[in-house]
Amino acid sequence: MGKVGPSRTSSEPTIARHPDARWPVVVGGVMLTLVLGSYYAISVFVLPLEHEFGWSRLQTSWVTTIGFSTVSLWMLLAGIVLDRKGVRLVAAIGGALYSLAFLLATQIHSLSSFYLTLGLCAGIGTGFGYIAPMAAGAKWFPDKRGLIVGVMLGGSGAGSGLFAPIATRLIEQAGWRSTCRTLAIIFFVITSLATWLIKDPGLDFQPPGRKPSAKPAAPGYRTDISPGQMLRTATFWALWFAYCMGATAGLMVISQLVPFVRGAGHGSAIAAFAVTTGALGNTSGRILSGWLSDYAGRLNTLRLVLLISGAAMPALYLQRRDVTLLYALLAMVYYCYGTQLSVYASTSADFFGTKFLGLNYGLLFTAWGAAGIIGPFLAGVVYSATGEYRWAFYIASGLSLLALAMLNFARPAQSEKTIERAVNQ
Repeated sequence: MGKVGPSRTSSEPTIARHPDARWPVVVGGVMLTLVLGSYYAISVFVLPLEHEFGWSRLQTSWVTTIGFSTVSLWMLLAGIVLDRKGVRLVAAIGGALYSLAFLLATQIHSLSSFYLTLGLCAGIGTGFGYIAPMAAGAKWFPDKRGLIVGVMLGGSGAGSGLFAPIATRLIEQAGWRSTCRTLAIIFFVITSLATWLIKDPGLDFQPPGRKPSAKPAAPGYRTDISPGQMLRTATFWALWFAYCMGATAGLMVISQLVPFVRGAGHGSAIAAFAVTTGALGNTSGRILSGWLSDYAGRLNTLRLVLLISGAAMPALYLQRRDVTLLYALLAMVYYCYGTQLSVYASTSADFFGTKFLGLNYGLLFTAWGAAGIIGPFLAGVVYSATGEYRWAFYIASGLSLLALAMLNFARPAQSEKTIERAVNQ
């Protein structure tokens, strides 16, 4: 696994060092993740499909389980393609497949077709498209990696807030099939433009005002570690398990958000705005915590949000009927979840370098894929067994605190000798 082919960018000329050369890439990355982030709002289709076909909550929950696990698995292949062929091809594949998923969804007539379109195909597209902006941001902005990766991935958090109300209104006016068709067209136009803007820097690129000999602004491993070498480090596995448990907690809420809010006695308008509120929290976590991690450190930032998540999860369930507290606690839970998506991405680049970033982060992101299986499934099982989500939130709280404990085993400053030994093996 450690032998990954040379990056295509090694043979390309260095992109111009003018400050403006970097920002179109950020715009393209945000546009792409904005579309892909709409997948977090897939729950707006749950009730209409259950009503039309008579499916159970446990049955419809599987679509997010399939989708989230598919994202993770296909990101591994996307990482290999990215390391060899560059970010633009990966972005193009992701945008096209994600748009196609919604077009094919207009033909859903069975559970299997539901799983294949909005589960498998959308998941593959997200897996390819999601990694491109993250890698581009980490490479173009080594001087402010946490902030820029947070901004790039912030689009994913905002996507659900933008498209959930649009989809909800379209479903009410024209039905869910017509809504899928409209979204497919919108998504294809946006992702095509985003792909045109995203590109790689040259290998000898340096940000404006930074000398080639300058040290990285953020702490971490300064050697490019191959995937095989990375897998032999204790730090990787500590990060993997912490990421998995923390993301599981968040995805238990996200996968069931609209049914949870409706089950608390609120109407469709409040449920739709709950998605928007969550999206704002998700986006804020990715951007603000990304910025904070540049100064306070990646691990310290993660520790803080996991502690907050552990307290906010049970509070969200207990205060679910108070609309103001519902929105406030939802924003807090989503903030903590969004933080993990951006800060773990920057952590991967810091600790293991950017030469093999595509596959390295793809391997770390399998933790999120495992969470995508466990989180929605657990929430669905708890609801089916008890008729409520109480224990799902308590379990989510415990998982957040376990993730916090796991981060104590990730010690970059004390592990560089371990990395050096792995490199020399």
